[in-house]
This record gives sequence, structure tokens and C-alpha cells, in this order.
Amino acid sequence: MAKHQPVTFDAAVREIASSGASANEVAPHETVGEVLIGLVRHPVDRIVRCWNWKSAVLSSATRASLFFTANLSAGLDAAFAAMLTEFVFRAITAGFYGGLTESFRRATPHWLASVTVMVLLPISTHVTEFLVHWLRGTERLTDSLTVSVVFTIISTLFNLFAMRRGVLIVGEGRGTLLADLRQIPRLIVLFVASLVCLSKRSI
Repeated sequence: MAKHQPVTFDAAVREIASSGASANEVAPHETVGEVLIGLVRHPVDRIVRCWNWKSAVLSSATRASLFFTANLSAGLDAAFAAMLTEFVFRAITAGFYGGLTESFRRATPHWLASVTVMVLLPISTHVTEFLVHWLRGTERLTDSLTVSVVFTIISTLFNLFAMRRGVLIVGEGRGTLLADLRQIPRLIVLFVASLVCLSKRSI
């Protein structure tokens, strides 16, 4: 009987990656500068018409729960008020931010595209988010926004990572939301593995 070779972490990651390879990964690229120019010149085509309903659904549900948890110490009424405010805010705006992120999924170099969306999204979303919750009177506003900003950084990087592989997109090559959700566990493994590899290279 043949002996099985031990499976290493790197080999497992490569197997997971190859099992879900997408044609979107080899699609034509734009530079980050070209994407930015396109967003300025054609905001309707690049953002409004590319409203990402998948981002709207997932973001509004996830962030509403974060605001609910962050405001529980102020009482159940305050927690529900913060949750409802964030849910409505994200249901309206998250699709645009998702479309913005999707615009950079083919942008090169990848590291600059990642940095760009990490800067653009917090600036464009959290200033408005602060004003909405400040006017609404959210109790634990500082705590809520801190959690939200941290979540934005992580989720934006992951969403861009997933979108480069044709997941969570609404443009060409899109799949159903259910099909996308089925790929999330695999992508989480790949995302964490890529961060581990990056940290090792920087040491």
C-alpha cells in the first residue's frame, strides 16, 4: 500500500486556491490611476450604475449588528436605535461603496489598489456615518465608530480580495449571492494565508 505524503500548510493553500480559480483573475487590467480618472470622469457609469446590491445586503446586516452590540451598555432602546440607523444608512450607501471597491478589483499594482480603497472608503463613508449617528443621537458613538472603522479596513481588503476572484461582484462574470457565499470559507482561508505570507516576507 502506498504511503500518503504529509500535507503541508502551503500545499493545502495551493490546492484550495486552484480548486476555485476564476477567469476573472486573468481579466484585462487597468492601472490605479486609470481607475481613479474613470471614477472622476464617469461617476454615474462607474459607481451609480455599478451599485453593488450584494455589498448592500451583507454590509447593512453585519454593521447593524456591530452597532447594536456596541450600544448595548447604553440600554436596549439605544442599541435598537443605533442598529436601525446603521441598517438604513448602510442599505442606502453600502452598494455605492461596494461598486467603488469593485472598480479596483482589476487595478494594478494590487498593493496600490488595496491602499487606495483603504483610504477612499473610510474617508467617504465614516464622515457621513459620523454625521448621521451624531444627528440621530447614538449613545456610544465613539465606540461604535471605532469598531466600524476597524471593520471597514478588514472587510474592504477581504472584499477586494474576493472581487479579484469573481466573488461578491455584480458586473461581468458575476454569480448568484448564494454561490458567492459558498465560496467565502475558502476565500477566508486564502485571505488569512496571504496575510501570513506577507507578514513573513516583511520580517
